Amino acid sequence: MPKMKTKRAAAKRFKVTGTGKLKRNKAYRRHILTKKSPKTKRNLRKQEVVDVSNVKNMKKILPYI
Repeated sequence: MPKMKTKRAAAKRFKVTGTGKLKRNKAYRRHILTKKSPKTKRNLRKQEVVDVSNVKNMKKILPYI
Protein backbone atom coordinates (compact mmCIF):
# COMPACT_ATOMS: atom_id res chain seq x y z
CA MET A 1 0.00 0.00 0.00
CA PRO A 2 1.51 3.39 -0.95
CA LYS A 3 1.73 6.25 1.49
CA MET A 4 -1.26 8.56 1.75
CA LYS A 5 -0.71 12.07 0.45
CA THR A 6 -1.55 15.14 2.49
CA LYS A 7 -3.71 17.75 0.75
CA ARG A 8 -1.24 20.64 0.78
CA ALA A 9 -3.92 23.33 0.51
CA ALA A 10 -5.52 22.04 3.70
CA ALA A 11 -2.18 21.65 5.47
CA LYS A 12 -1.51 25.37 4.97
CA ARG A 13 -4.89 26.37 6.41
CA PHE A 14 -5.20 24.17 9.49
CA LYS A 15 -3.05 23.66 12.58
CA VAL A 16 -3.37 20.98 15.26
CA THR A 17 -3.72 21.91 18.94
CA GLY A 18 -2.00 20.04 21.74
CA THR A 19 -5.10 17.93 22.35
CA GLY A 20 -5.41 16.99 18.65
CA LYS A 21 -8.16 19.39 17.63
CA LEU A 22 -7.89 21.39 14.40
CA LYS A 23 -7.69 25.19 14.44
CA ARG A 24 -8.80 27.34 11.52
CA ASN A 25 -9.08 31.01 10.66
CA LYS A 26 -12.49 32.58 10.18
CA ALA A 27 -13.86 33.65 6.81
CA TYR A 28 -15.13 37.12 5.70
CA ARG A 29 -12.00 39.05 6.69
CA ARG A 30 -10.39 39.62 3.25
CA HIS A 31 -12.25 42.51 1.64
CA ILE A 32 -15.37 44.71 1.89
CA LEU A 33 -14.36 45.60 5.44
CA THR A 34 -15.80 49.14 5.39
CA LYS A 35 -19.34 47.98 6.11
CA LYS A 36 -18.29 45.66 8.93
CA SER A 37 -18.19 47.01 12.46
CA PRO A 38 -14.95 47.10 14.46
CA LYS A 39 -16.41 44.49 16.81
CA THR A 40 -17.10 42.11 13.94
CA LYS A 41 -13.61 42.56 12.49
CA ARG A 42 -12.04 42.06 15.91
CA ASN A 43 -13.93 38.80 16.42
CA LEU A 44 -12.92 37.57 12.96
CA ARG A 45 -9.25 37.79 14.02
CA LYS A 46 -9.62 34.96 16.49
CA GLN A 47 -9.05 31.38 15.47
CA GLU A 48 -11.72 28.74 15.90
CA VAL A 49 -11.77 24.98 16.38
CA VAL A 50 -13.08 22.96 13.43
CA ASP A 51 -16.64 21.71 14.01
CA VAL A 52 -17.11 18.11 15.14
CA SER A 53 -19.14 17.27 12.01
CA ASN A 54 -16.13 18.07 9.78
CA VAL A 55 -13.38 16.40 11.81
CA LYS A 56 -13.70 12.99 10.14
CA ASN A 57 -13.17 14.44 6.66
CA MET A 58 -10.35 16.70 7.85
CA LYS A 59 -8.45 13.78 9.40
CA LYS A 60 -8.76 11.96 6.06
CA ILE A 61 -7.19 14.75 4.01
CA LEU A 62 -4.58 15.51 6.70
CA PRO A 63 -3.40 11.99 7.61
CA TYR A 64 -0.01 12.91 9.14
CA ILE A 65 -0.88 16.18 10.85
